[in-house]
Amino acid sequence: MKQSLGAAALLAVALLAALAIVVPASAANTLLSIGRPATASSIEGGGYGAGAAFDGDAGTRWSSQAADPQWVQVDLGGPAAIAQVELAWEGAYARAFKIQASIDGGTWTDLYSTTTGTGGTQTLDVSGTGRYVRMHGTARGTGYGYSLWEFKVYGTGGAGGTPRPRPTFTDPVTHREFQANCSLTANRPDDPIVYPGLPGASHMHTFVGNRTTNAYSTPASLLAGGTSCTNPHDRSAYWFPSFYKGDQLIPTTGHQVIYYKSGILEYWRVQPFPQGLRFVVGSPTATLQQFRDSPGTVEGFECGDSTRNWDLPASCPAGTQVNVRYQAPSCWNGVNLDSPDHKSHMSYPAAGYCPASHPVAVPMLEFKIAFPADGDLSQARLSSGRGYTWHYDFFNAWDNDAILDALVTHCINGGLQCNDRGYDQYKPHRGAALTENYELP
Repeated sequence: MKQSLGAAALLAVALLAALAIVVPASAANTLLSIGRPATASSIEGGGYGAGAAFDGDAGTRWSSQAADPQWVQVDLGGPAAIAQVELAWEGAYARAFKIQASIDGGTWTDLYSTTTGTGGTQTLDVSGTGRYVRMHGTARGTGYGYSLWEFKVYGTGGAGGTPRPRPTFTDPVTHREFQANCSLTANRPDDPIVYPGLPGASHMHTFVGNRTTNAYSTPASLLAGGTSCTNPHDRSAYWFPSFYKGDQLIPTTGHQVIYYKSGILEYWRVQPFPQGLRFVVGSPTATLQQFRDSPGTVEGFECGDSTRNWDLPASCPAGTQVNVRYQAPSCWNGVNLDSPDHKSHMSYPAAGYCPASHPVAVPMLEFKIAFPADGDLSQARLSSGRGYTWHYDFFNAWDNDAILDALVTHCINGGLQCNDRGYDQYKPHRGAALTENYELP
């Protein structure tokens, strides 16, 4: 009898030891999906993008159109062992749906399936591997679409790392930006992005920023060059088609403003540009409709009280000037610093979130360029043609990554309206990102 008790005791000890191993393994599962890029089969409208289901905010939601089937998926950034999924349904829930995983985003494996869903908050223990995880709804539980406050995926693996945390300041957020103020350096028919190594191959461009920009410019040559920007660390090259009044070149005067902003709703997730990133915004062959309907905000041309012109105004009041504003894509694919068309490695956000194909949110550039031209502008043109052929190029060359990171963190992630050294005059208590000498404090 004593021997039997001893065996039972040994068995109990062995079971406890096994549990001691299992519990920590389960506890090692972490939330993999927060802040990761997401896509969906459809969205109900602005503010209901796929990313809202993965932002950690229980007050935002993804919502689909009212049709079957629909899906929403998240890119975990790398292969992951998936152990648990939590769904927090809004009133528009799925009666029949599957949780699926995929390595390549094309072939899907079912991790869970039901035809009797009741909505609410569901915690589902699953087992599988994949980089992509989706909820695939086949039958709605209401007459509305599908809607999730949160879709959380737990496990191990994925992209790893911790996304930038949401700031905890209490000031109201009205802006998320800082300025680069750069003056004219040259007018020349070069384009080191579209026509590298081919001087004179382009239409005339007006260059601001880096003083050495020409057809032969490279990341190394730009970093070694001087700058016309008020922040001496900004060696980036910025250029755009030159402005003519008849055959007379009208050069820009004074500092031109290039805003660095957030193009996504979750502005605290914006990261600095990688060194050497370059891209083209707009097209010299665009039609008026293509310019007007760009996926980025286009304020077009303005002068005096005339605003949102999709072509150059025919005249401007005496003493005014022609201004143009046009926003750039702000989602990067995280891999390529350039692409054959100089655009495909970048993308505009969709409903305020970066798409899964371009998961890295970088600053959204907005060129605000002023040409000192007034009076009769019936003969005004750009070197590329009509006003709607407006476009511009950017070649990143900040000479100190920590300086750019400080400006992005303090001003964009911090929800401020900053000048070129990261100071918001309307919120002086928040300080500045850089000293008056444009150095880190």
